[in-house]
Amino acid sequence: MAWLLVAAALALCVARGSRCPPRCLCPAAAPNPTLLCARTGLLAVPPSLDRGAVELRLADNFIGAVGRADFANMSSLVHLTLSRNGLRRLAPGAFADLRALRALHLDGNRLPALSGAQLRGLASLRHLILANNQLAAIEPAAFAAFAATVEDLDLSHNNLPALPWDAVAAMASLATLTLDHNLLERVPAGAVARLPRLARLDLTANRLRALPPVPGPPGPSLAAGGNPLHCNCELLWLRRLAQPGRLESCASPPPLAGRLLWAVPEEELACRAPAIAGAAADPAAVLEGQPLRLGCAAAGDPPPALHWLGPDGRLVQNGSRRAVKPDGSLELRVATLGDHGAFTCVASNAAGEAAARVEVAVLPLPVPHGDEDAEDAVPGPSDMASGGNETRAAANGGERRAVAAELAGGEARIRWVPQRHGPGIRGFQVRYNSSLDDGHVYRLLPPSSRSFVLRDVASGRRYEVCVAALVAVGPSASPVARAVGCVSFTASSSSPSSCGKALATPHFLGGTVIIVIGAAIAASVLVFILILTARYKAAGAARRSPPAVVDVCSQTNGARRSPNAEASTGAFPPPTAPIGAVGGGKAPMGAAALFPSHSYPRRARTRRHGSLPRLDLPEGTPALRPSFGSTHWMLESTV
Repeated sequence: MAWLLVAAALALCVARGSRCPPRCLCPAAAPNPTLLCARTGLLAVPPSLDRGAVELRLADNFIGAVGRADFANMSSLVHLTLSRNGLRRLAPGAFADLRALRALHLDGNRLPALSGAQLRGLASLRHLILANNQLAAIEPAAFAAFAATVEDLDLSHNNLPALPWDAVAAMASLATLTLDHNLLERVPAGAVARLPRLARLDLTANRLRALPPVPGPPGPSLAAGGNPLHCNCELLWLRRLAQPGRLESCASPPPLAGRLLWAVPEEELACRAPAIAGAAADPAAVLEGQPLRLGCAAAGDPPPALHWLGPDGRLVQNGSRRAVKPDGSLELRVATLGDHGAFTCVASNAAGEAAARVEVAVLPLPVPHGDEDAEDAVPGPSDMASGGNETRAAANGGERRAVAAELAGGEARIRWVPQRHGPGIRGFQVRYNSSLDDGHVYRLLPPSSRSFVLRDVASGRRYEVCVAALVAVGPSASPVARAVGCVSFTASSSSPSSCGKALATPHFLGGTVIIVIGAAIAASVLVFILILTARYKAAGAARRSPPAVVDVCSQTNGARRSPNAEASTGAFPPPTAPIGAVGGGKAPMGAAALFPSHSYPRRARTRRHGSLPRLDLPEGTPALRPSFGSTHWMLESTV
């Protein structure tokens, strides 16, 4: 029995040895399959790895890249070490099959960046060591696979100017975060507070001038020495935590430069309230639709944050038309009449705030009055800006201009009749907004446009739409806006109301369209009937009845009747032409007549309701009046 156990052990050792890559050690005494390939001069991951291994050590080699298939099917691997290999490239999905991996050591390599695909599949990772690389950027998705499980994240000694703090804050189990010896310049407020299990945070030797408060007490153990800290009232929380022997020191202001933070009295850590040095608009006055920039400069300790309040007193947010720049300036890409007034620049810091007003003048687009065709018309206030006025249009001698809105299926079609047709119109400008919008939206349309579709109309909102025609008043002058009209409507209402205009409601427009279409169809049918009648009459006038057959032999004696006798009796007209293919006239001797020689006219009835049209007979031929019924000749064979 003993020799059977020895044989089994030898067979297991042989089996393990056969799966052990060259230059690697595979200890038989290890409880789980282990591959030790450190310091063996490997240039790549060995292809003959035991795919059931639990631990794999490849440190201190010359592996420059990891491919997609290098660790394929190693679903039992728990510990992987690739330290100090000079790695420059990780293929996307290189660790996708390592679902049980808990520790990954990639320190001491030359990785320049991390993407989301490179660390995909590490669903059980607990320890990620990326120290001493050349990392300059990390995508937020790089930590997504193990955000819920990672406990230790080491990114020290890299070139990181920033960190995806939102992705780091999602690591609910993170206990140790090591970020020393990087190029970090900022830690967002609240980023550390969102890590409930954080026990140690190392920010040593970065470029931090300020630190947001960390939660406590007790809070995490913090190391922040070697940073150029600006010692003011914002660091009072750190001063109260500091103890002799800590290395946090002040780099500014000058009176405190070089002093350890724990040795600075709290009363010397002061802040200075902001003061606004200047605020102005460039330019101070613009026409509506033009860009505008508002600048504001403020000083304080710490440097104050700048924000703007609009003329309506509300905070200005970044959007498609407005943008607050990093330097605190406000850019209005498209100025509207709602921007006319005073903007307020507010500077605030930990010591207080200051405000300054900036007056902005937004002028309405000029509209010439008087004769529309006069090139020297005097500009006046824009009808488009003031909502339009029917009385003004009538006083100027122009035609009444109507703008109508049709609501259907979450869309509003705006239709208008231009104030003047011709090449002088360069285009149309549409301005609209809703009851919940701060500013207006402008759209330029080609001169052939007669309608505009406003999409995504929100139910319950009131919309105001104005249309203006861009008219060229001179050969070299820029076009000016001439108001066509305005319309306002509520999306939930079926009949929009006008701004001083008589507007057609959707029901009225729909009935009008139906009546017009019905009238067009009836007119088309009448025209068609008239055409058919005229053609029928023309065809009847052109028809000619075949001439009566003459020169028919008598049934009794076959003698030829004289033309005078025939003319006197009125039974048959004299022959006028040879009988052709269609019939009529006298046939030459020996030729076949229209009817056989043994056939004769049995009966001829005179038409009661008219006569045949006159045939083209030679001059002097008497008029032919006899006519016959629909069956002109009824023949009967004598055979």
